[in-house]
Amino acid sequence: MKVLKFGGTSVGSVQRIRELKNLICDGEMKLVVLSAMAGTTNALVGVAELIRTGQAEDAGNQISDLRAQYDRVIDGLFDNDYFAKQASEMLDAQFGIIEGIRTKGFADTSEKVILSCGEMISTTLFDLHLRESGVKSALIPALNFMRIDKDGEPDYYYIKESLNRELQKCTEAEIIITQGFICRNAAGEVDNLKRGGSDYTASIIGAVLKAEEIQIWTDINGFHNNDPRHVEGTSVIRELSFDEAAELAYFGAKIMHPSAMIPARSYNIPVVIRNTMDPEDEGTVIKTITRHEDYKAVAAKDDITVLRISSDRRLMSFGFMRRVFEVFDFYRTSVDMIATSEESMSITLDNTDHLEEILADIRKLAKVETESNQTIICVVGDFRPERTGSAPEIFEALNSIPVKMISYGASPISLSILIDSSHKVKALQLLHNYIFPASDV
Repeated sequence: MKVLKFGGTSVGSVQRIRELKNLICDGEMKLVVLSAMAGTTNALVGVAELIRTGQAEDAGNQISDLRAQYDRVIDGLFDNDYFAKQASEMLDAQFGIIEGIRTKGFADTSEKVILSCGEMISTTLFDLHLRESGVKSALIPALNFMRIDKDGEPDYYYIKESLNRELQKCTEAEIIITQGFICRNAAGEVDNLKRGGSDYTASIIGAVLKAEEIQIWTDINGFHNNDPRHVEGTSVIRELSFDEAAELAYFGAKIMHPSAMIPARSYNIPVVIRNTMDPEDEGTVIKTITRHEDYKAVAAKDDITVLRISSDRRLMSFGFMRRVFEVFDFYRTSVDMIATSEESMSITLDNTDHLEEILADIRKLAKVETESNQTIICVVGDFRPERTGSAPEIFEALNSIPVKMISYGASPISLSILIDSSHKVKALQLLHNYIFPASDV
């Protein structure tokens, strides 16, 4: 079986839903993971915030507007009154959940319940559309099998056992549909895998089912060798290793959720990135082993904050770094880059939710200064330590860019550089010109 994930743009309109049906219905059994229709999650986030802040009337107006949009989808999607009626009743139920939260009050889990409605709506509409078209489809609720543990990690044993029970009910189905993103937590409450989590859902399902392949369908032909939003002349990378793809995803390539690499890599399931708008293109294949190249791609991660920590002592005392990192561990805040000297260290963060608390605790140990609006440029390629002459073009390219930190040697496949965000676009273009001259990857 293949597992296919389609994002919000792939089900973003009546036309796209019809095209998706034609794309996947070829007689082969598939499990299809769907996101909410494009724009829905953002709209539901806005509704939840209005309810949370006591703006019930404004929330009610936005709920009505969103319901009207979906009523128009039903009018355009269904020809048969029976299926249109089922779709309308489903909308009654889902918007009834949201309206109930609006009128009864906001609880700790309310936002996640509201957000889950987006995926519940898109998958039900698609299932009904397939059935109206004569396709043997089945809809299995992700909330019946997808669960995270107390640490927010997938409960693989529970997922495998529960998913297989659900699949046993679908022996006649050609297309099996489920929701991406949403899950239950260890307490059984509605939860989610964070934004972009539909990729993660597909990878988890593919791993536990030992799928033949996981396909991530989006609106671009695969990973590019630079950011096409800022750089002209980029090209698609046809093959990446899991580690290379994970580096690019983590350091700014928006095409795939970084966590989605983990299950597929652990179970050695190939992942293919494809374009719903250009289905004939072969996309990018991600697998365990790939060919070594000097440079494969460049990515940029914004909204980075630097902490420059200086020890009060001439030499860093034994255990000093351990105590600093215990602060980050306590606040569950990950570090991207680190550089050390005799008396100081510099650390970069992309999550500043607990920055003030972190700074307060570190100031008990040392002096600390911060700088925001920074960008990490990550170059993925062949940086194995046994190679000689690695990366000269990178530093030649960035000769006119003030470089603030460098991370080299920690990974055999990447080199990371910290710069001010105001220099990002220029740095990306310079790197492209130097390391991918007239490239055709």
